[in-house]
Amino acid sequence: MQMHMETMTSRQRIIRTLRREPVDRMPIDLGGHYSTGISAFAYWHLREYLGLDTANIWLPDMVQVLAFVDEDIRRRFHCDCVLLHPGWPRLQVWTPRAPYIFGIPSSAVPQLTVNGEWIISRRNGEQVRQMCMPEGGYFFDGDWINNWHECDDDTLLRCMAHQAKLIYNESDYATMYIGGFDAFFGNIDFLCQMYTDPQGVHDINRKKLESALKKASMVIEAMGEYIQLIEINSDMGMQTGPMCSPSMFEKFVVPYLSKLCKFIHTHSDYKVFLHSCGSIKPLIPMLIECGIDVLNPVQVSAADMDPFELKAKFGDKLIFWGGGCNTQQVLGRGTTDEVAKDVRRLISAFKPGGGFVFSQVHNIMGDVPPENIVTMLDTAYVESWYTSQKNLPEPSEKL
Repeated sequence: MQMHMETMTSRQRIIRTLRREPVDRMPIDLGGHYSTGISAFAYWHLREYLGLDTANIWLPDMVQVLAFVDEDIRRRFHCDCVLLHPGWPRLQVWTPRAPYIFGIPSSAVPQLTVNGEWIISRRNGEQVRQMCMPEGGYFFDGDWINNWHECDDDTLLRCMAHQAKLIYNESDYATMYIGGFDAFFGNIDFLCQMYTDPQGVHDINRKKLESALKKASMVIEAMGEYIQLIEINSDMGMQTGPMCSPSMFEKFVVPYLSKLCKFIHTHSDYKVFLHSCGSIKPLIPMLIECGIDVLNPVQVSAADMDPFELKAKFGDKLIFWGGGCNTQQVLGRGTTDEVAKDVRRLISAFKPGGGFVFSQVHNIMGDVPPENIVTMLDTAYVESWYTSQKNLPEPSEKL
């Protein structure tokens, strides 16, 4: 069996992958983003399966009930990224059901109903927002309530910048800023408004762009060299295709998204990471022209998202971050052999020539067996090595 030796730090490996420079192996991400993570329920079972302590699991995302991925798990599975999250000001213990015990922000107050549901409510002025986890469920549905930091935006940015500095100085992980940038792409009412009130859509996006540029300037100043990417989050795809026509996307989204990406690239060395689920292949050429550098989660189970075609058509212009295991149809339902086969197939599509960060398609759900998770990540590491670098692009001078 051929033995390999890592010759780069995790951060170097990510940066060189983003530059399409030669690397020792493809990077691996578990939990560096809120769509590359793992349900706290699955994480509890994974830690138990590996003989690790389950007493200190805490949730950086209350809606999706995601676990913060700890150092021991990151090292066990050779992960190269860490989530940029400053932690909650105060933690309390929440037991959704035995045997699970999770740390959650103390300002979140889950209430158990007589029907066995967990309800979390939060008042915003006259409005009461509410989300619900059904009995036996694994995540909350309803309103997206996840701002439990108990501070204003400026203070939160300073806390995140401090955490980014710690990650940079005290570890070799890569990280990214995730904080409310979107791609000027709204909900179903917004999409309908493209037809009924086009001027209103432009007015909305002009105001959003003005706000986004101010925020990007503040993030760049605060984060400095400590992060490698800025995330933009807008789900643009359904299972069957984009949520709007490419012509409408070009008219109402491209003018604004391109200006935001240009600002980030002009004023920093950061790459722009776009999270968009679904079938979005017809939009990808425009996303690239806008300045999107990285695409996640690469939903290979959606229509017209064949991994080999995506890599062949866009692999020289776009970094694929995800798409490494089919979570919708294989990871939670298949055998370990089927999981390993799926991982090897998808890596064979995305890995050649570089420009690929391995992660499963979106988060690992709460009922995924731990042996499937171990198989996925161990297979990814075995398949990660570049035994020959002759086909990789030449190094560039700037990130």
